[in-house]
Amino acid sequence: MTSRKVLVVLTSHGKLGDTGKPTGWYLSELAHPFDVFTSHNFAITVASPLGGAAPLDPSSIDAAADDPISRSFLSEQSALWESTTPVASLLHRGVANGFDALFFPGGHGPMYDLAVDPATQALVAEFVAADKVVAAVCHGPAALVGVTVDGTPFLRGKAVTGFSDEEERAVGADGAVPFVLEQRLTELVGPAGRYEKAGENWGEKVVVDGKLITGQNPASAKRLAEEIVKAVAGQ
Repeated sequence: MTSRKVLVVLTSHGKLGDTGKPTGWYLSELAHPFDVFTSHNFAITVASPLGGAAPLDPSSIDAAADDPISRSFLSEQSALWESTTPVASLLHRGVANGFDALFFPGGHGPMYDLAVDPATQALVAEFVAADKVVAAVCHGPAALVGVTVDGTPFLRGKAVTGFSDEEERAVGADGAVPFVLEQRLTELVGPAGRYEKAGENWGEKVVVDGKLITGQNPASAKRLAEEIVKAVAGQ
């Protein structure tokens, strides 16, 4: 059986603004999708803007104390994030044809680097041009805010979700991040699109708009991965 392939892009940014607190990517937002992907025979390649070790948010380790899937992933799969491939090294004509989907886990780190990294934006644009699945969860959609297609924001007119402004205030990071994601996504999708969220903070919410799949928060990561599997099967 031929394995499907997912390219995962993690943040290389490990500081939460000027707070002095560490950040990075969020454990369960990769651990649970990894569990879903491997159960469906998906192979995974992990990249980051700088390559090498991608910083794991220590608060996400604490939050996973009672999460056996995340704890197992943490103890057994560290090679995935300790030796990532630089995103720029993947940029060549047709690279998207070597993968079935592109996936951005969250954590606050993407707000600082993936949101403005030209190589990441070019990578997304190539996957979009190849009509491949593009997915992101929690703060991961920050990687999509700077992407344009033929001069138009990629997200214009789309249905999306991502970490809500209320959730950002609840974790006390609204004053530290360079922008708040719900507001930026709402601006980008415009009147023809829509930002959606769960009825309460931390509720599961996944939005599928064609080949674009987004999840609101950590609770949405597993179902988002399941939707990626379904979308890839339909390609």
